[in-house]
Amino acid sequence: MDKLKQANLYRSELIPVSGKLVERYNKCLVKLGFSKTKLSTFHIDGMGWSPEVAEEKSDLHYLNNGEANPHGIIISPLQKGKPVYLPFHTFDRDIMKSVFKTHGEKIKDITRDCAICLDFEQGIDAFYEPLDVLKYNTITIHFHLINDLNNVKKKQLQLVETFNTGNNFIDENLHQELLESAKTYGDLRHRDLDLQDIQYQTDSFYTKAFGGVYLLRDFIKPLVVFEDIKWHKEAIKDTNYDVLIYHINQPELMDKLRDHLIIEHNLEAEVKTERYERIKKFEMALHLQKTQHPIKDILNNPILYKSYLNKLDIQARKKIMGVELYLEKLEISNQYKVADVVDSKLFEALHKPHSSLEAKHQDLIWKLLVNVSQKDVLFWYWYDKEAFYKNFEIWDESLKEWAVEIISNNI
Repeated sequence: MDKLKQANLYRSELIPVSGKLVERYNKCLVKLGFSKTKLSTFHIDGMGWSPEVAEEKSDLHYLNNGEANPHGIIISPLQKGKPVYLPFHTFDRDIMKSVFKTHGEKIKDITRDCAICLDFEQGIDAFYEPLDVLKYNTITIHFHLINDLNNVKKKQLQLVETFNTGNNFIDENLHQELLESAKTYGDLRHRDLDLQDIQYQTDSFYTKAFGGVYLLRDFIKPLVVFEDIKWHKEAIKDTNYDVLIYHINQPELMDKLRDHLIIEHNLEAEVKTERYERIKKFEMALHLQKTQHPIKDILNNPILYKSYLNKLDIQARKKIMGVELYLEKLEISNQYKVADVVDSKLFEALHKPHSSLEAKHQDLIWKLLVNVSQKDVLFWYWYDKEAFYKNFEIWDESLKEWAVEIISNNI
């Protein structure tokens, strides 16, 4: 990951946590039902997730109480606008934007000496069947302060009211209670610690529950796409819901997405784009072995590119240049089909969200397409960073350099 880190492409916006903030973070963990971290320093993202704590606990999703109950932690106003690096749902980022938009000023005040635990309640205590994801509807964000500071404020106000009643101002025990509360928590009388619940309405989304599930519910008929074959097989046994169910590797899925005007393709237009060049070059890189030149140079230098392309066997060349071959054949006869000439995964990679889709659905469909066919390093990085990182680690060093260059030039 060093190359990504040096280019500020690997979790570069994490917030450092140390000292008192660690203590507050631990209090949140305990309040949410988790164990404390033993780390004295670590980093967090906009939702309070820490890569170091995740590594310590050997659990990427350590802020979840089961797949149906994710949580967040706010210990600093600096988390506002920061990325959510490991969202459990695609709407997690929008939820955090809503949290800071609604309560930004209160959060700034509260986190001076307190921390906030976030509980995302969707009315599901636990998942039992894969199609339980259909129950996601309205999510309520509840806020809980460590040390129950809002309740401490109420007690302070009650003490003050008692102090101002009759001759209670001479009660030394009451004096002591007020002083101890003020020393421990500060003067809370004029602080606004009341964080009202926020409701978030879901539509189409992706969740990592059940091995990864896409729920497209805003189209002709709800469509559920599973990444895990085991849960896909379980889901198709469930006849209680009128939904379309697919596994992400089913060829029929792309047909259905095209039929529902969710995705589209135009090879003649796409072949002229930078995106197509990225896809074709990455495909080329996957076929290169024991090269005399660095892969980055081969992909960036037209002369070297042609030289190495012609050194590949005929099947590899046809796979890399399949789109151009298909378009050439179409000029001669319209009897040719895409599947006869173009590699299926390359063809799938050249789809995009349908132009009629609302903007809020574009990113979700891009993520789905990236997971169907992982050929575009830029979109792969944008829409599924964790999968990109995992694959990046095993690539040739020169291929890594090429990928970093591509991404850096498009940030």
